[in-house]
Amino acid sequence: MLLFYLDYTLGVTPKTKSTAVARKKTGHKGERTRESILRAAVDLASLEGLEGLTIGRLASELEMSKSGLFAHFGSKQDLQLATVEMASEIFKDKVVLPALAEPKGMPRLLALCERWLSHVENKVFPGGCFFTAASFEFDSRPGPVRSAIVKAMSMWLSTLTRAIEEAQDIGHLSRDVKANQLALEIYSMAVGGHWASQLLGQRTALANARQTIRTRLNSICVAEQRAR
Repeated sequence: MLLFYLDYTLGVTPKTKSTAVARKKTGHKGERTRESILRAAVDLASLEGLEGLTIGRLASELEMSKSGLFAHFGSKQDLQLATVEMASEIFKDKVVLPALAEPKGMPRLLALCERWLSHVENKVFPGGCFFTAASFEFDSRPGPVRSAIVKAMSMWLSTLTRAIEEAQDIGHLSRDVKANQLALEIYSMAVGGHWASQLLGQRTALANARQTIRTRLNSICVAEQRAR
């Protein structure tokens, strides 16, 4: 768990073998092109799903030749894995690293929750939370893509858990609650808000999720922290 947290703190995301090989082959110019392609792939997958993300579909979206994309990705699975990795980088840059710049304890924990919900409201990914959708899409599909999604979500839960543990160590939160259990509660409340917002079109869903999370955290704050 600590390793995941340090990965985010240091801005390090493990690279897949296929990604490392592709970057070695393409060089700096090719890498910039590849990143632009992957940004489009992330947006497309957030709207249409990872399973529907193929080299042919992406080529059509970008008005590129399939052979041009094959120079960057040798297969559909390579493209999907690289897209998950790019989504992880975006999530890290937009949500995790700015929140980890906040002081340890409640400020950092609240920032993680707030930035998580805000990135959905601000359409960082046009289809909502990339990993919420991908998690449901691949939860029963074994294979490398599912494993990559599991790894990313485990990192996020570990980051939340570590932030909770820090808040407990500092004395902001009660130790009566297990940190990993509370992290899962927070995750569940946020995902519920995302579901109601995206599927049911409830405009207040994310605001309600934000308030529910704050109420839950406030219920286990020590008295001095609650007063603030």
